[in-house]
Amino acid sequence: MDFFTPAEFGPECSLGYLSRRVHQIGQSLIEPIFVDEGVSGTQWSALMSLLAGRSSTCADLARDLSYDKGASTRLVDTMEQRGWVTRSRANDDRRVLNLELTPDGEAIAIRCRDRIVAYWNVLLAQGWAADEIDTLIGLLQKLRTTLDDALTEGRRP
Repeated sequence: MDFFTPAEFGPECSLGYLSRRVHQIGQSLIEPIFVDEGVSGTQWSALMSLLAGRSSTCADLARDLSYDKGASTRLVDTMEQRGWVTRSRANDDRRVLNLELTPDGEAIAIRCRDRIVAYWNVLLAQGWAADEIDTLIGLLQKLRTTLDDALTEGRRP
């Protein structure tokens, strides 16, 4: 079953365009929070990945943030210099460097998260019902899984 036709396809029904614009607009709205904390949006995303247990190495972080390993290493270098993360060799494989949040890194991640949650709650209180938010999140998670599966299986155009 086809969902789109070339004649009717445009930005307002493009999943890629809409998701990118939502992300861009959302980032620009929360950027002042990062500026106040002296952290970039990318650094905060990395700190949150570590805080949530989604990453414990540079390679994990690269996968979670969709960055290449070199960019992730530079990101971790900066966060380490700022005192937000530490690296330590894994006991079972000395080639692996584990990442861990410092108390300062954890504090920044949590402060930003809490302010972002409060801001999103204010925005969404204007015209959004709780069940709509739950549905939207569920659909975005389903789309992410579909795209992740396609990527993993090598299903490209």
